[in-house]
Amino acid sequence: MGVTMFWFLILKSLLAAYIISHLSVSSVESYACIQKACTDKKYDPNPNTCESSKGCFFQRQEFEDPTLHTTEQRGCSADTCTELAFSATLGRCLAFRYDRRCCFTEQCNKEPIKVSPLSSEPNGVECPACYSGRGSVCKPVSLKCTGAETMCVNVTGRGMIISSNIQAMGCATRTACNLKNMIIMDNIKINTSCVNGNPPLSFQ
Repeated sequence: MGVTMFWFLILKSLLAAYIISHLSVSSVESYACIQKACTDKKYDPNPNTCESSKGCFFQRQEFEDPTLHTTEQRGCSADTCTELAFSATLGRCLAFRYDRRCCFTEQCNKEPIKVSPLSSEPNGVECPACYSGRGSVCKPVSLKCTGAETMCVNVTGRGMIISSNIQAMGCATRTACNLKNMIIMDNIKINTSCVNGNPPLSFQ
């Protein structure tokens, strides 16, 4: 009788633990996120919603060459949502900005994010700068850095739709350093590395 009661209590404890575990997993908060995309202010006329328990995101990218090209995306994060913001100036009228933000409530990514303008205040750092793509040659020239762009960045990349190698150098925020296999502007995969730009680098 004692042995039977002992196994009964064990099974009862296991069942209680399973129920508590199941309830805690199934009680993870889920909420709706706005899901849509636009390129150069051409918005999807029929935005959707998606369900997430890992975060909604709003992502904006700007590439100036000197025409301003923009992409915006909103949606549900597939993994735990992480934020990232960086900028790089690759020459005169040639700059890239990336801003991804996360939120964790119902349709919290409905409103567009406000991106602060880049500072034009010189910071005393100087970097070699150039940009090449589609067979052009990257010929660096001296660039005086501004604002928070205190690192000298080297960028290599490849177009995923139109296959072409990309190389760039310039001034960048520290958050632009050491990016690996990152997709930007929907179709370019890049890798970055940085060196401290203070004092100014010498180059040929």
